[in-house]
Amino acid sequence: MWRRPPSPLPLSLALQGGGAHGAYTWGVLDALLESGQVAFDAASGSSAGAMNALVLADGLARGGPDGAREALDAFWDALASQLPTEWLTAGDPARPALAPGLQWLLQWTHFLSPYQLNPMGLNPLADLLRARIDFERLRRPDALRLYIAATRADTGRLRLFRNHELTVEAALASACLPTLHHAVEIDGHPYWDGGYSANPALLPLVEGDHAPDLLIVMLSLLQHPDRPTDAAAIRSRALEITFNATFQREAALLGQACRWAREAWWSLGPIERRLRRLRTHLIDAQDALAPLGSETKLLPHRPFLLHLKVLGRARAQRWLAEHGADLGHRPTADLAALFG
Repeated sequence: MWRRPPSPLPLSLALQGGGAHGAYTWGVLDALLESGQVAFDAASGSSAGAMNALVLADGLARGGPDGAREALDAFWDALASQLPTEWLTAGDPARPALAPGLQWLLQWTHFLSPYQLNPMGLNPLADLLRARIDFERLRRPDALRLYIAATRADTGRLRLFRNHELTVEAALASACLPTLHHAVEIDGHPYWDGGYSANPALLPLVEGDHAPDLLIVMLSLLQHPDRPTDAAAIRSRALEITFNATFQREAALLGQACRWAREAWWSLGPIERRLRRLRTHLIDAQDALAPLGSETKLLPHRPFLLHLKVLGRARAQRWLAEHGADLGHRPTADLAALFG
């Protein structure tokens, strides 16, 4: 009866992008914060994953786990207010649909660039980030360590923005879909969405003194339930494969490297010892997101976002019930088997 409650276990996060589907990750984070079982050590994110990572870090710095939950709630609620309700058709909030006018507008993105459709480069997300995130606080040494991915549009190379480099522009670069927004210029270079080069980056969470437990919150599907046959569906699937190819390759290589390190019998160097200790975990959104069309990633509609949050919370709670005892002891996801 006098036993102290167990201390929260340090955990690094890898958060995928996926537009409005990032609300699922909001639910996952909310459940993890509420549980008190983990203490976040670092977070790597791209696009919507980067937004969740930034808001999480800002909330933790401001008010601990409760502050982080409040910050995530406030951010996603404010994001939901950006989309006019007349852009959606009425119906089941779990399966939102674009109104005909917005469908027509999005069709034009196949023929006209954002420099033509939005010559002023307006982006409501910029004002939302300035209002909700204290980037100066994130640049302090005691903030949650962050790795925010963006893609150099002129070279295709990955750039990771670390805490001391974080700005509104770095956040916007990570979420810059080139068919919808102007490239974000930083240090004289144009940047697009981080998902093209890392969705998200895993290796930064393996290097150095990061927590040996790494949790990936995955929004892309492990396997699609159907085969695309019409032109639009084929284009959408091809884009998704391209968007996630780098992540899948990095995850497979990391999983294989961990296998080699664990099976090696000779003397190990510091990198091999780190890989041997690494415990990888995965929370996927397969069941929740498989029925949804890719266009729903563009719908930050409040009922839809809240629906995804509820699903993410339930998934994380199930994962904690099944694997919470494994944290700190053993991996629960074999990346080489999943992505190799």
